[in-house]
Amino acid sequence: MKIKKNDTVLVIVGKDKGKKGKVRQVVTEDGQLLVDGINMIKKHARPTKQARQAGIIERESPLDISNVMYLCDKCHKPVRLGYRKLDDGKKVRYCKSCKEVVD
Repeated sequence: MKIKKNDTVLVIVGKDKGKKGKVRQVVTEDGQLLVDGINMIKKHARPTKQARQAGIIERESPLDISNVMYLCDKCHKPVRLGYRKLDDGKKVRYCKSCKEVVD
């Protein structure tokens, strides 16, 4: 997967289309990710023996990775990412729009 934790992404499909957020967690097996403040759902929870609060809890739900685009820090646009090898043999991600190295 080309999108990693702590990347800034833009949602391109769904009810939160156009919103920006930071990736909190990536689930590689399912091809999904959690973005801060995006795709909020309300979950009804019962009180349990642990110190969990009962009632309606609002939390993020996973998004499919194909529904977001990476926001480039250099060109400030939603872009696609690619991989490139540097001269020292290190594999890095780069922005396909401005050709700058991301990490």
